[in-house]
Amino acid sequence: MQESEPQTSETGEELRLVPGEWATQRVALFVDSQNLFYAARQARGRNIDYEYLLRLGVRNRHMHSATAYVVEREGESTAFGFVTRLSTLGYRVKRRNVRVHRVDDEGRNVLEGDWDMGIAMDIVRAWDHADVIVLASGDGDFTPVVELAQERGKRVELLAFRETAAQAILDIVDRFIDLTDMETAFLPAPE
Repeated sequence: MQESEPQTSETGEELRLVPGEWATQRVALFVDSQNLFYAARQARGRNIDYEYLLRLGVRNRHMHSATAYVVEREGESTAFGFVTRLSTLGYRVKRRNVRVHRVDDEGRNVLEGDWDMGIAMDIVRAWDHADVIVLASGDGDFTPVVELAQERGKRVELLAFRETAAQAILDIVDRFIDLTDMETAFLPAPE
């Protein structure tokens, strides 16, 4: 195992490699921004710092790719700044508009806009190019693709909030990093 100089966050927190991680590993990071947005709001009432999330996911290893999946409402202009910021940080951003999934019994539209299948397919595509799959989502729907990645010899790490992460996915990942109490994982609260 090769040692590298540990990175530190602005608060001095070290982003050290642990057993099973080494500097030459190629990392592919997949960020379910919708899942993280709601989990961060529930946990702390604040927004995620995607720059720190990227550093935390890669941690002194080689970044093969970082992809963020964004759901937007038709005609919504507020997502433009968010998407631009993610792109500037080095994320490849995939966008999808929310759409009407069905109409419920009371005649209300039930909207859908998740990226689960797209993220799962991109994880499969990354197998030939990455040693480590880092998933930033607590969604238990990813459990089968995580198991499959591990069967293919990939290390799978999870960045999520313990309170909202599915126990099934927590049980199988090679490393879980709980974002809940990491002050550096959040943007400053608006004044």
